[in-house]
Amino acid sequence: MSDSSAASELFDRLRIRMSLSADARKRRNRSKEKNSSEPFGPGRDPRGVGNVLGDLTLDLGWTPFLVESDVLSGWPELVGPDIAERTTAEGIADGTLTVLCESTAWATQLRMLGPEILTRLRAAFPEADITALKFRGPDQPSWKHGIRSVPGRGPRDTFG
Repeated sequence: MSDSSAASELFDRLRIRMSLSADARKRRNRSKEKNSSEPFGPGRDPRGVGNVLGDLTLDLGWTPFLVESDVLSGWPELVGPDIAERTTAEGIADGTLTVLCESTAWATQLRMLGPEILTRLRAAFPEADITALKFRGPDQPSWKHGIRSVPGRGPRDTFG
């Protein structure tokens, strides 16, 4: 093989490769043009973060949990600082807000104020759908352990 035929053969191979790569580039450019989206096309208007998050909470079903957390975090403002010092809103179950009180005396007094607190609660958080309040005193230990526990008077009111 002579140098001129080898050079022409090499030149032909390079030309074929270049034409293939040019075709590939054209194909890539065409596919980009077809699949590209317009940044300002119809239906692409920007939306506020509040609207997007509102839709997200509805889609994922977070609304009841967010309402409950609003009620629990807003409890001190709802009842005032004196009652908030001695009580803790625990949670909402089946439309009933459970409140843990510092003592049984506080639980008793708040049961009497229950309708007024419930009215304020419904006005402040209408989406919470709270129908009742349950005030609990502090947890007391049980002395009834085992199958052979003897009925009796048990402990007196020594806890709260």
